[in-house]
Amino acid sequence: MPRALSWFRPLAIAGLAALAVVGIEHARAAQARPIVYVVPVKGIIDLGLAPFLERVLAQAERDSAAVVILDINTFGGRVDAAVAMRDALLASRVRTIAFINRRAISAGALISLAAERIAIADGGTIGAAMPVQGGAPGAEASPVDEKSVSYVRKEFRATADARGRPPLVAEAMVDADVEISGVIEKGKLLTLTTEEALTLKVADFRANSLDAVLQQIGLAGAEVRATSPNWAERVVRLLTHPVVSSILLSVAMLGILIEIRTPGFGLPGALGVVSLILVLGGHWIVELAGWEELLLVAAGLAMLAVEIFVIPGFGVVGAAGVAALLAGLALSLVGAGATLTGVGVAIARVAISAAVAIVTSIMVMHFLPRVPWGRRLMLETELAATQGYASADERDSSRLGRAGQALSPLRPAGFAEIDGERVDVVAEGEMIEAGAPVVVTRVDGNRIVVRRHRTST
Repeated sequence: MPRALSWFRPLAIAGLAALAVVGIEHARAAQARPIVYVVPVKGIIDLGLAPFLERVLAQAERDSAAVVILDINTFGGRVDAAVAMRDALLASRVRTIAFINRRAISAGALISLAAERIAIADGGTIGAAMPVQGGAPGAEASPVDEKSVSYVRKEFRATADARGRPPLVAEAMVDADVEISGVIEKGKLLTLTTEEALTLKVADFRANSLDAVLQQIGLAGAEVRATSPNWAERVVRLLTHPVVSSILLSVAMLGILIEIRTPGFGLPGALGVVSLILVLGGHWIVELAGWEELLLVAAGLAMLAVEIFVIPGFGVVGAAGVAALLAGLALSLVGAGATLTGVGVAIARVAISAAVAIVTSIMVMHFLPRVPWGRRLMLETELAATQGYASADERDSSRLGRAGQALSPLRPAGFAEIDGERVDVVAEGEMIEAGAPVVVTRVDGNRIVVRRHRTST
Protein backbone atom coordinates (compact mmCIF):
# COMPACT_ATOMS: atom_id res chain seq x y z
CA MET A 1 0.00 0.00 0.00
CA PRO A 2 2.70 2.61 0.82
CA ARG A 3 4.45 1.77 -2.51
CA ALA A 4 1.18 2.25 -4.40
CA LEU A 5 0.80 5.74 -2.93
CA SER A 6 4.46 6.77 -3.13
CA TRP A 7 3.72 8.92 -6.20
CA PHE A 8 1.15 11.00 -4.23
CA ARG A 9 3.63 12.67 -1.88
CA PRO A 10 5.55 14.72 -4.47
CA LEU A 11 2.28 15.62 -6.16
CA ALA A 12 0.82 16.94 -2.87
CA ILE A 13 3.97 18.93 -2.14
CA ALA A 14 3.86 20.49 -5.60
CA GLY A 15 0.19 21.41 -5.13
CA LEU A 16 0.83 23.06 -1.79
CA ALA A 17 3.73 25.00 -3.24
CA ALA A 18 1.53 26.24 -6.07
CA LEU A 19 -1.14 27.35 -3.63
CA ALA A 20 1.46 29.19 -1.55
CA VAL A 21 2.76 31.01 -4.62
CA VAL A 22 -0.78 32.01 -5.61
CA GLY A 23 -1.44 33.28 -2.06
CA ILE A 24 1.77 35.29 -2.01
CA GLU A 25 1.01 36.84 -5.38
CA HIS A 26 -2.52 37.66 -4.26
CA ALA A 27 -1.20 39.32 -1.08
CA ARG A 28 1.31 41.31 -3.12
CA ALA A 29 -1.43 42.39 -5.49
CA ALA A 30 -3.60 43.43 -2.54
CA GLN A 31 -0.71 45.35 -1.05
CA ALA A 32 -0.06 47.04 -4.36
CA ARG A 33 -3.61 48.40 -4.60
CA PRO A 34 -3.67 52.13 -3.90
CA ILE A 35 -5.60 53.29 -0.85
CA VAL A 36 -8.34 55.92 -1.12
CA TYR A 37 -9.96 57.56 1.92
CA VAL A 38 -13.45 59.03 1.55
CA VAL A 39 -14.59 61.75 3.97
CA PRO A 40 -18.33 62.61 4.00
CA VAL A 41 -19.04 66.34 4.32
CA LYS A 42 -22.82 66.33 4.62
CA GLY A 43 -25.39 68.59 6.27
CA ILE A 44 -24.33 71.52 8.44
CA ILE A 45 -20.63 72.37 8.69
CA ASP A 46 -19.94 72.46 12.43
CA LEU A 47 -16.91 72.56 14.66
CA GLY A 48 -16.74 68.80 15.11
CA LEU A 49 -15.95 68.23 11.42
CA ALA A 50 -12.55 69.94 11.63
CA PRO A 51 -10.87 67.46 14.05
CA PHE A 52 -12.52 64.58 12.14
CA LEU A 53 -10.97 65.76 8.84
CA GLU A 54 -7.59 66.36 10.49
CA ARG A 55 -7.63 62.82 11.90
CA VAL A 56 -8.43 61.26 8.52
CA LEU A 57 -5.74 63.31 6.74
CA ALA A 58 -3.16 62.23 9.32
CA GLN A 59 -4.20 58.57 9.00
CA ALA A 60 -4.06 58.77 5.21
CA GLU A 61 -0.54 60.17 5.39
CA ARG A 62 0.58 57.35 7.71
CA ASP A 63 -0.91 54.77 5.34
CA SER A 64 0.64 56.43 2.27
CA ALA A 65 -2.84 56.79 0.74
CA ALA A 66 -3.07 57.81 -2.90
CA VAL A 67 -5.81 60.38 -2.32
CA VAL A 68 -8.41 61.66 0.16
CA ILE A 69 -11.79 62.40 -1.44
CA LEU A 70 -14.26 64.74 0.26
CA ASP A 71 -17.81 63.72 -0.67
CA ILE A 72 -19.51 67.13 -0.32
CA ASN A 73 -23.22 67.91 -0.18
CA THR A 74 -23.86 70.87 2.14
CA PHE A 75 -25.61 74.22 2.34
CA GLY A 76 -22.81 75.54 4.59
CA GLY A 77 -22.39 76.25 8.27
CA ARG A 78 -19.91 77.95 10.59
CA VAL A 79 -17.19 80.10 9.06
CA ASP A 80 -14.64 79.22 11.77
CA ALA A 81 -15.22 75.50 11.18
CA ALA A 82 -14.76 75.94 7.42
CA VAL A 83 -11.57 77.97 7.95
CA ALA A 84 -10.12 75.22 10.17
CA MET A 85 -10.91 72.58 7.52
CA ARG A 86 -9.49 74.81 4.78
CA ASP A 87 -6.22 75.18 6.70
CA ALA A 88 -6.01 71.41 7.23
CA LEU A 89 -6.49 70.74 3.50
CA LEU A 90 -3.90 73.31 2.42
CA ALA A 91 -1.37 71.90 4.89
CA SER A 92 -1.99 68.24 4.01
CA ARG A 93 0.75 66.26 2.25
CA VAL A 94 -1.81 63.84 0.88
CA ARG A 95 -3.48 64.49 -2.46
CA THR A 96 -7.05 65.77 -1.95
CA ILE A 97 -10.12 65.95 -4.20
CA ALA A 98 -13.44 67.64 -3.48
CA PHE A 99 -16.33 65.73 -5.05
CA ILE A 100 -19.29 68.14 -5.14
CA ASN A 101 -22.22 65.76 -4.99
CA ARG A 102 -24.52 67.80 -5.45
CA ARG A 103 -23.86 71.16 -3.82
CA ALA A 104 -21.11 73.09 -2.03
CA ILE A 105 -22.76 76.25 -0.77
CA SER A 106 -21.25 78.89 1.51
CA ALA A 107 -18.77 77.20 3.88
CA GLY A 108 -18.85 74.13 1.62
CA ALA A 109 -17.50 76.28 -1.24
CA LEU A 110 -14.44 77.31 0.81
CA ILE A 111 -13.71 73.69 1.72
CA SER A 112 -14.03 72.66 -1.94
CA LEU A 113 -11.68 75.41 -3.14
CA ALA A 114 -9.07 74.23 -0.61
CA ALA A 115 -8.81 70.78 -2.23
CA GLU A 116 -6.18 70.18 -4.93
CA ARG A 117 -8.81 69.20 -7.50
CA ILE A 118 -12.58 69.56 -7.73
CA ALA A 119 -14.97 67.07 -9.33
CA ILE A 120 -18.58 68.13 -9.74
CA ALA A 121 -21.68 66.08 -10.53
CA ASP A 122 -24.32 67.00 -13.09
CA GLY A 123 -26.79 69.43 -11.57
CA GLY A 124 -24.21 70.55 -9.00
CA THR A 125 -23.75 74.06 -7.58
CA ILE A 126 -20.96 75.91 -5.81
CA GLY A 127 -20.91 79.44 -4.34
CA ALA A 128 -23.31 81.80 -2.50
CA ALA A 129 -20.87 82.28 0.35
CA MET A 130 -21.75 85.67 1.84
CA PRO A 131 -21.46 85.36 5.64
CA VAL A 132 -24.74 85.95 7.48
CA GLN A 133 -25.85 86.09 11.09
CA GLY A 134 -28.89 84.31 12.46
CA GLY A 135 -31.81 86.39 13.60
CA ALA A 136 -34.50 85.70 16.17
CA PRO A 137 -36.24 82.32 16.04
CA GLY A 138 -38.34 82.21 12.88
CA ALA A 139 -36.69 85.30 11.41
CA GLU A 140 -34.51 85.33 8.32
CA ALA A 141 -30.74 85.56 8.56
CA SER A 142 -29.23 88.97 7.80
CA PRO A 143 -25.89 89.99 6.25
CA VAL A 144 -23.03 90.78 8.60
CA ASP A 145 -20.91 93.94 8.69
CA GLU A 146 -18.55 94.96 5.92
CA LYS A 147 -15.49 93.94 7.93
CA SER A 148 -16.74 90.36 8.17
CA VAL A 149 -17.53 90.22 4.44
CA SER A 150 -14.06 91.58 3.64
CA TYR A 151 -12.39 88.94 5.80
CA VAL A 152 -14.27 86.00 4.26
CA ARG A 153 -13.75 87.42 0.75
CA LYS A 154 -9.98 87.45 1.26
CA GLU A 155 -10.06 83.92 2.66
CA PHE A 156 -11.73 82.77 -0.55
CA ARG A 157 -9.27 84.68 -2.73
CA ALA A 158 -6.22 83.36 -0.87
CA THR A 159 -7.53 79.80 -1.10
CA ALA A 160 -8.19 80.11 -4.84
CA ASP A 161 -4.71 81.58 -5.35
CA ALA A 162 -3.13 78.70 -3.45
CA ARG A 163 -4.85 76.14 -5.70
CA GLY A 164 -4.47 77.98 -8.99
CA ARG A 165 -8.12 78.85 -9.43
CA PRO A 166 -9.53 82.23 -10.60
CA PRO A 167 -9.42 84.43 -7.47
CA LEU A 168 -11.96 87.00 -8.73
CA VAL A 169 -14.54 84.25 -9.22
CA ALA A 170 -13.94 83.10 -5.65
CA GLU A 171 -14.39 86.67 -4.37
CA ALA A 172 -17.65 87.07 -6.30
CA MET A 173 -19.06 84.10 -4.35
CA VAL A 174 -18.74 86.16 -1.15
CA ASP A 175 -19.16 89.83 -2.06
CA ALA A 176 -22.04 91.12 -4.18
CA ASP A 177 -19.96 94.22 -5.05
CA VAL A 178 -17.59 92.13 -7.19
CA GLU A 179 -18.46 92.32 -10.88
CA ILE A 180 -17.10 89.99 -13.57
CA SER A 181 -17.92 90.90 -17.15
CA GLY A 182 -20.01 88.21 -18.79
CA VAL A 183 -20.25 86.20 -15.58
CA ILE A 184 -21.94 88.19 -12.79
CA GLU A 185 -23.15 91.75 -12.50
CA LYS A 186 -22.69 93.98 -9.48
CA GLY A 187 -25.22 93.50 -6.70
CA LYS A 188 -25.58 89.72 -7.06
CA LEU A 189 -23.75 86.82 -5.43
CA LEU A 190 -22.11 84.26 -7.67
CA THR A 191 -23.31 80.66 -7.66
CA LEU A 192 -21.97 78.39 -10.39
CA THR A 193 -23.67 75.42 -12.02
CA THR A 194 -21.74 72.38 -13.17
CA GLU A 195 -21.19 73.75 -16.68
CA GLU A 196 -20.22 77.19 -15.39
CA ALA A 197 -17.78 75.77 -12.84
CA LEU A 198 -16.06 73.71 -15.54
CA THR A 199 -15.99 76.61 -18.01
CA LEU A 200 -14.49 79.04 -15.46
CA LYS A 201 -11.88 76.49 -14.35
CA VAL A 202 -13.24 76.34 -10.81
CA ALA A 203 -13.95 72.61 -11.17
CA ASP A 204 -11.51 70.27 -12.92
CA PHE A 205 -13.75 67.52 -14.23
CA ARG A 206 -17.26 66.09 -14.22
CA ALA A 207 -18.19 62.93 -12.28
CA ASN A 208 -21.54 61.57 -11.18
CA SER A 209 -20.33 58.93 -8.73
CA LEU A 210 -17.36 58.02 -6.60
CA ASP A 211 -16.41 55.28 -9.05
CA ALA A 212 -16.44 57.86 -11.84
CA VAL A 213 -14.09 60.07 -9.80
CA LEU A 214 -11.68 57.18 -9.30
CA GLN A 215 -11.89 56.33 -13.01
CA GLN A 216 -11.04 59.93 -13.94
CA ILE A 217 -7.96 60.06 -11.73
CA GLY A 218 -6.69 56.61 -12.74
CA LEU A 219 -7.46 54.83 -9.49
CA ALA A 220 -10.17 52.43 -10.62
CA GLY A 221 -9.97 49.29 -8.49
CA ALA A 222 -8.31 51.08 -5.59
CA GLU A 223 -9.02 50.08 -2.00
CA VAL A 224 -11.69 52.54 -0.85
CA ARG A 225 -11.85 53.18 2.89
CA ALA A 226 -15.00 54.98 4.00
CA THR A 227 -14.64 57.05 7.16
CA SER A 228 -17.00 58.43 9.77
CA PRO A 229 -16.62 60.39 13.02
CA ASN A 230 -15.73 58.23 16.03
CA TRP A 231 -17.69 58.38 19.27
CA ALA A 232 -15.45 61.07 20.76
CA GLU A 233 -15.87 63.31 17.72
CA ARG A 234 -19.63 62.78 17.82
CA VAL A 235 -19.67 63.80 21.49
CA VAL A 236 -17.61 66.90 20.69
CA ARG A 237 -19.99 67.84 17.87
CA LEU A 238 -22.88 67.50 20.31
CA LEU A 239 -21.19 69.55 23.04
CA THR A 240 -20.28 72.36 20.63
CA HIS A 241 -23.77 72.57 19.13
CA PRO A 242 -25.09 76.09 19.89
CA VAL A 243 -28.29 74.87 21.56
CA VAL A 244 -26.58 72.19 23.66
CA SER A 245 -23.72 74.47 24.77
CA SER A 246 -26.22 77.20 25.75
CA ILE A 247 -28.20 74.73 27.86
CA LEU A 248 -25.01 73.50 29.53
CA LEU A 249 -23.99 77.09 30.29
CA SER A 250 -27.35 77.76 31.94
CA VAL A 251 -27.09 74.56 33.98
CA ALA A 252 -23.53 75.44 35.05
CA MET A 253 -24.50 78.92 36.23
CA LEU A 254 -27.68 77.67 37.88
CA GLY A 255 -25.78 75.00 39.82
CA ILE A 256 -23.21 77.54 41.04
CA LEU A 257 -25.89 80.03 42.10
CA ILE A 258 -27.86 77.41 44.04
CA GLU A 259 -24.70 76.04 45.65
CA ILE A 260 -23.89 79.49 47.03
CA ARG A 261 -27.21 79.49 48.89
CA THR A 262 -26.96 75.93 50.26
CA PRO A 263 -24.64 74.55 52.95
CA GLY A 264 -21.60 72.46 52.04
CA PHE A 265 -21.06 71.13 48.52
CA GLY A 266 -23.78 68.97 47.01
CA LEU A 267 -25.54 67.92 43.85
CA PRO A 268 -26.24 71.42 42.41
CA GLY A 269 -22.58 72.43 42.70
CA ALA A 270 -21.37 69.13 41.24
CA LEU A 271 -23.82 69.42 38.35
CA GLY A 272 -22.72 73.00 37.71
CA VAL A 273 -19.02 72.11 37.71
CA VAL A 274 -19.56 69.11 35.42
CA SER A 275 -21.60 71.21 32.97
CA LEU A 276 -18.90 73.88 32.93
CA ILE A 277 -16.21 71.25 32.31
CA LEU A 278 -18.26 69.77 29.43
CA VAL A 279 -18.65 73.17 27.77
CA LEU A 280 -15.02 74.20 28.13
CA GLY A 281 -13.71 70.70 27.42
CA GLY A 282 -15.68 70.33 24.20
CA HIS A 283 -14.55 73.71 22.95
CA TRP A 284 -10.98 72.99 24.07
CA ILE A 285 -10.87 69.90 21.85
CA VAL A 286 -12.02 71.84 18.77
CA GLU A 287 -9.43 74.51 19.67
CA LEU A 288 -11.91 77.27 20.43
CA ALA A 289 -11.08 77.47 24.13
CA GLY A 290 -7.41 77.98 24.93
CA TRP A 291 -5.43 78.77 28.06
CA GLU A 292 -6.50 82.42 27.86
CA GLU A 293 -10.21 81.54 28.04
CA LEU A 294 -9.65 78.99 30.81
CA LEU A 295 -7.66 81.51 32.87
CA LEU A 296 -10.38 84.13 32.40
CA VAL A 297 -13.06 81.72 33.62
CA ALA A 298 -10.90 80.60 36.56
CA ALA A 299 -10.14 84.22 37.52
CA GLY A 300 -13.83 85.12 37.30
CA LEU A 301 -14.83 82.25 39.58
CA ALA A 302 -12.05 83.12 42.04
CA MET A 303 -13.11 86.78 42.24
CA LEU A 304 -16.75 85.77 42.75
CA ALA A 305 -15.69 83.43 45.57
CA VAL A 306 -13.74 86.26 47.23
CA GLU A 307 -16.69 88.62 46.86
CA ILE A 308 -19.12 86.09 48.36
CA PHE A 309 -17.08 84.60 51.18
CA VAL A 310 -14.55 87.31 52.08
CA ILE A 311 -15.78 90.77 51.13
CA PRO A 312 -19.25 91.74 52.34
CA GLY A 313 -21.74 93.10 49.82
CA PHE A 314 -21.15 93.23 46.08
CA GLY A 315 -18.63 95.69 44.66
CA VAL A 316 -15.78 96.09 42.23
CA VAL A 317 -14.33 92.61 42.76
CA GLY A 318 -17.67 90.94 42.14
CA ALA A 319 -18.35 93.02 39.02
CA ALA A 320 -14.87 92.21 37.68
CA GLY A 321 -15.48 88.51 38.39
CA VAL A 322 -18.74 88.52 36.46
CA ALA A 323 -17.08 90.35 33.54
CA ALA A 324 -14.14 87.91 33.44
CA LEU A 325 -16.44 84.88 33.62
CA LEU A 326 -18.70 86.13 30.81
CA ALA A 327 -15.72 87.13 28.65
CA GLY A 328 -14.00 83.76 29.08
CA LEU A 329 -17.15 81.80 28.26
CA ALA A 330 -18.00 84.01 25.27
CA LEU A 331 -14.49 83.78 23.78
CA SER A 332 -14.57 79.99 24.17
CA LEU A 333 -17.55 79.90 21.76
CA VAL A 334 -15.74 81.54 18.82
CA GLY A 335 -12.69 80.50 16.87
CA ALA A 336 -10.60 81.36 13.83
CA GLY A 337 -12.43 83.65 11.48
CA ALA A 338 -14.59 85.11 14.22
CA THR A 339 -15.73 88.66 13.49
CA LEU A 340 -17.07 91.35 15.80
CA THR A 341 -20.53 90.17 14.88
CA GLY A 342 -19.64 86.60 15.83
CA VAL A 343 -18.17 87.71 19.14
CA GLY A 344 -21.31 89.75 19.81
CA VAL A 345 -23.50 86.73 19.14
CA ALA A 346 -21.37 84.64 21.52
CA ILE A 347 -21.64 87.28 24.26
CA ALA A 348 -25.41 87.40 23.72
CA ARG A 349 -25.62 83.60 24.09
CA VAL A 350 -23.71 83.72 27.37
CA ALA A 351 -25.80 86.64 28.65
CA ILE A 352 -29.05 84.84 27.80
CA SER A 353 -27.79 81.69 29.53
CA ALA A 354 -26.91 83.76 32.62
CA ALA A 355 -30.35 85.41 32.62
CA VAL A 356 -32.07 82.04 32.35
CA ALA A 357 -29.93 80.72 35.24
CA ILE A 358 -30.72 83.73 37.46
CA VAL A 359 -34.48 83.56 36.85
CA THR A 360 -34.51 79.80 37.38
CA SER A 361 -32.46 80.08 40.58
CA ILE A 362 -34.87 82.67 41.99
CA MET A 363 -37.79 80.35 41.28
CA VAL A 364 -35.97 77.36 42.76
CA MET A 365 -34.97 79.26 45.91
CA HIS A 366 -38.57 80.45 46.29
CA PHE A 367 -40.19 77.03 46.03
CA LEU A 368 -37.42 74.83 47.49
CA PRO A 369 -38.09 75.77 51.16
CA ARG A 370 -41.69 74.58 50.74
CA VAL A 371 -40.51 71.05 50.02
CA PRO A 372 -39.62 68.97 53.12
CA TRP A 373 -36.30 67.73 51.77
CA GLY A 374 -35.59 71.15 50.27
CA ARG A 375 -35.70 72.88 53.66
CA ARG A 376 -32.77 70.78 54.80
CA LEU A 377 -30.71 72.12 51.90
CA MET A 378 -31.40 75.80 52.53
CA LEU A 379 -29.34 78.19 54.58
CA GLU A 380 -31.89 80.06 56.68
CA THR A 381 -31.22 83.81 56.71
CA GLU A 382 -33.62 84.70 59.52
CA LEU A 383 -34.81 83.29 62.85
CA ALA A 384 -38.47 83.48 63.78
CA ALA A 385 -39.61 84.84 67.15
CA THR A 386 -40.86 81.43 68.16
CA GLN A 387 -37.33 80.06 67.65
CA GLY A 388 -35.75 82.29 70.26
CA TYR A 389 -35.33 85.76 68.80
CA ALA A 390 -37.58 88.74 68.28
CA SER A 391 -36.69 92.26 67.25
CA ALA A 392 -39.02 93.58 69.96
CA ASP A 393 -41.38 91.96 72.46
CA GLU A 394 -44.99 92.79 71.59
CA ARG A 395 -45.69 93.94 75.19
CA ASP A 396 -42.71 96.30 75.10
CA SER A 397 -43.86 97.73 71.78
CA SER A 398 -47.31 98.36 73.21
CA ARG A 399 -45.78 100.57 75.97
CA LEU A 400 -44.63 103.18 73.46
CA GLY A 401 -45.99 106.60 74.62
CA ARG A 402 -47.20 105.27 78.00
CA ALA A 403 -46.45 107.21 81.20
CA GLY A 404 -45.08 105.77 84.42
CA GLN A 405 -42.84 106.46 87.45
CA ALA A 406 -39.16 105.81 88.05
CA LEU A 407 -38.69 103.24 90.82
CA SER A 408 -34.95 103.82 91.07
CA PRO A 409 -32.52 106.51 89.95
CA LEU A 410 -32.00 106.23 86.18
CA ARG A 411 -28.24 106.80 85.59
CA PRO A 412 -29.14 106.09 82.85
CA ALA A 413 -30.43 102.53 83.41
CA GLY A 414 -32.77 101.50 86.16
CA PHE A 415 -36.32 100.44 86.88
CA ALA A 416 -39.66 102.07 86.30
CA GLU A 417 -43.28 101.16 86.87
CA ILE A 418 -45.31 101.31 83.65
CA ASP A 419 -48.86 100.06 83.39
CA GLY A 420 -48.48 98.60 86.87
CA GLU A 421 -45.44 96.47 85.90
CA ARG A 422 -41.79 96.81 86.96
CA VAL A 423 -39.63 97.00 83.80
CA ASP A 424 -36.01 97.74 82.93
CA VAL A 425 -35.63 101.12 81.28
CA VAL A 426 -32.93 103.50 80.07
CA ALA A 427 -33.13 107.26 80.51
CA GLU A 428 -32.75 109.43 77.43
CA GLY A 429 -30.37 112.39 77.68
CA GLU A 430 -30.46 113.05 81.48
CA MET A 431 -30.37 111.29 84.83
CA ILE A 432 -33.76 110.91 86.45
CA GLU A 433 -34.26 110.60 90.21
CA ALA A 434 -36.48 107.94 91.80
CA GLY A 435 -40.16 108.85 91.96
CA ALA A 436 -40.04 111.20 88.96
CA PRO A 437 -42.71 110.78 86.29
CA VAL A 438 -41.43 109.26 82.99
CA VAL A 439 -42.81 108.49 79.55
CA VAL A 440 -41.72 105.82 77.03
CA THR A 441 -40.28 107.52 73.94
CA ARG A 442 -38.72 104.60 72.06
CA VAL A 443 -38.50 100.80 72.02
CA ASP A 444 -35.27 99.41 70.47
CA GLY A 445 -35.46 95.64 70.51
CA ASN A 446 -35.66 94.70 74.19
CA ARG A 447 -34.52 98.17 75.27
CA ILE A 448 -37.20 100.58 76.57
CA VAL A 449 -36.12 104.24 76.44
CA VAL A 450 -37.82 106.85 78.67
CA ARG A 451 -37.49 110.54 79.45
CA ARG A 452 -38.79 112.79 82.22
CA HIS A 453 -42.49 113.37 81.78
CA ARG A 454 -43.32 117.04 82.13
CA THR A 455 -47.03 117.57 82.54
CA SER A 456 -48.55 120.95 81.62
CA THR A 457 -50.39 123.03 84.27
